[in-house]
Amino acid sequence: MKQNSGSRRSNELAREKLANILLYEIADPDLAFVTITGVEVSVDRSFMRVYVSCEPDRYDEVLAALARAKGRIRSLLGRSLGWRVTPEIAFTIDTTTDEAERIARALENVPETMSIEKDEQGYPVEHEDGSEEGVSEEGGEAR
Repeated sequence: MKQNSGSRRSNELAREKLANILLYEIADPDLAFVTITGVEVSVDRSFMRVYVSCEPDRYDEVLAALARAKGRIRSLLGRSLGWRVTPEIAFTIDTTTDEAERIARALENVPETMSIEKDEQGYPVEHEDGSEEGVSEEGGEAR
């Protein structure tokens, strides 16, 4: 959704109110350790997409718990925000942090690249046997 300073304020206000509602008003153990990572409110404030994060093995139970509590959350949010219209809410799992962790783990297993000797123009230096410095024909280190 398009963002301007007014919609950013609306998004942040809604995120804060929702976080407080989940923390203090909703007593569902399935919603423990759920974090609201972002909120996008439509320009007319009739719809709101709420991004939540949790452990990857809890995605289904968290979405089910949020679906069960959606009516109460919307009612409390409407009173808390004081807007003319209380937006419809759609909850979405935010997998950004999970993807970042997966990529970081994958990068840990990548072997370090070998340095290649370069000339003054930045081109790899070729030797008489046709190989480049530091790299053999088989891809391993030169002897």
